[in-house]
Parts: sequence; C-alpha cells; structure tokens
Amino acid sequence: MSATVAGPTPWQRVKAWLDVRFRSPSAIYGLIVFTTFVTLADDEAHDVAEVLLNSTSTLIVFFIAHVFAHTLTDHGDHGFRASTRNAVRHAAGMLYASVPSILALAFGIATGQTVLDAVDNCITAMFVVLAILGYHAFRRRGYRVFGRIMGALATSFLGIVIVILEVAVH
Repeated sequence: MSATVAGPTPWQRVKAWLDVRFRSPSAIYGLIVFTTFVTLADDEAHDVAEVLLNSTSTLIVFFIAHVFAHTLTDHGDHGFRASTRNAVRHAAGMLYASVPSILALAFGIATGQTVLDAVDNCITAMFVVLAILGYHAFRRRGYRVFGRIMGALATSFLGIVIVILEVAVH
C-alpha cells in the first residue's frame, strides 16, 4: 500500500506566494525607498495624484536599474534571457511591497484627501507592512508573543528612521 502525500492547502499556497514577494531584501528595500520617494514628493506636489505619479515612476526607474544590474552581473554565467528573468523575479519584491502604500495614496485620491493626510496614510501602510514582516521574523526565531510585538515595533520604527535619514540626506 502506498501512502499519498497531500499537497499544500490553498492557505499554504497563498502564504508561500506572499512570502516570496514580501519577505525579501528587495521588497523591504523597495518599501522603504518608495516611502522615501513619497515623503520627498509631498514637498513639491500640488495634489495626491502628483505624489503617486512621481513616486511610482521613480520606483519603476529604480526597479529597472535593479534588473539591469542583476542581469549584467549574471549575464556571463547564465545568458541574457535567463539572467533577465531571474533579475525580474529577484527585484519584483520592490514593486509588490509598495502596493499597500500605493493603495493608500489611491484611496487618498478617491476620497479627496489632502497631500499631507495621504502621505501620512502611506507612511502608516509602510509601518504596518514592516510590523507584519518583523512580527513573522521574530516568530520564526521562536520568540514569545511579547518579543514578537516588540520586534515588530522595532522593525517598523527602524524603517521610519531610515526614511527620515534618506529624506534628511536629500
């Protein structure tokens, strides 16, 4: 009699999909960089749509630069097509992780929020995403709930400090 192994449940597939897209260095970098772009754009923008357009287009340029750099460094070993495909897969987290913040700005446009309110919501979205990532990182390390919560808060605050530092440099 042979035993059959059950495949992953739908929730496990969703969790794996989210992990690959949000729990990567590229995703965290993209989220922080996008929030920095939003924070910088709000100084010059007349409305939320302008903040969204400027920040998103700048993020896409950074994404293309990341893909280019990754493709160039792997091209000699894996060929152009495979290197580009791997580069896009590797850098995609930059775009995925920005979705909650982009949705916060889109919500600001739809509801007629001021630029300041929409940017605050965008920063809050970044804070929440980093908190979730931090919580899960500390959970995987075996911390109890209090340690996970403290780790989530520390992760979020560190992300905000990095954004503040990037804005101060620019």
